[in-house]
Amino acid sequence: MRTLYAKLVVALATLWCGTIVIGAELLRVKHGRHSLFERTTRRWARWIAKGAAMRVIPHGMDAIDANTPHVYVVNHVSIMDIPAILLGVPAHGFVAKRELERVPFFGAAARAVGVVYIDRENRKSAFAAYEEAAEKVRDGQSVIVFPEGTRGATYALRPFKKGPFVLAIRAGVPIVPVVMHGTIEVTPNGTLNVTPGTVNVHLLPAIETTGLTYGDRNALADRVHESMVRALSSLYEVPPLAALPPSPRSGAAPPTDNKMSA
Repeated sequence: MRTLYAKLVVALATLWCGTIVIGAELLRVKHGRHSLFERTTRRWARWIAKGAAMRVIPHGMDAIDANTPHVYVVNHVSIMDIPAILLGVPAHGFVAKRELERVPFFGAAARAVGVVYIDRENRKSAFAAYEEAAEKVRDGQSVIVFPEGTRGATYALRPFKKGPFVLAIRAGVPIVPVVMHGTIEVTPNGTLNVTPGTVNVHLLPAIETTGLTYGDRNALADRVHESMVRALSSLYEVPPLAALPPSPRSGAAPPTDNKMSA
């Protein structure tokens, strides 16, 4: 019964809020902090959380200056991660996979609120999209990225794509690592079934990117990955995956075609 009710809430909330933001975009309503787009997106997330009886508890928000743009790097294990993270960080935009843009109505609504779509199969296109996202960040818009690329079946953190870290370096803003726990219990990956539960969203200490270059992207990704693995282990006893081979420490120039890992 809860699953059916949650699906109905998702459908109605998406229709209502999507219509508002698409109309606002057509009317050229201004984006930014506390704008109609941000308020409507949070309302959408609140309605879905209530429909699923999902309680979201943020931790560490007081240490984040909401008026300063950041790149939030978040683990990804469930479709419920999206409403949970929207309620767990002080400001937001999104970098999302291109496949979501093709979802009828939802894709257009997400584009209207400022989602930047990444084509992971086309590295040159992905690099251009990250440049678009970096420009938004430089203009003051924080963004949320899921660097694992796809949802995992467990909380063990998987390898990171490097594009989000190129984005943060290009934008010149701090990265805030974020770990979420509890969304698997609400809606496991691969299902749409809903079970009421509590989701904890932990904002970890920010990691500066000032002075870093494209050649530092791998070391930056490793540092963020390590901080999130430590947090998941200490907070929830989540074991790390088997050791990965070390990332190459290339100092090569930024790609002009297909050198960037999205």
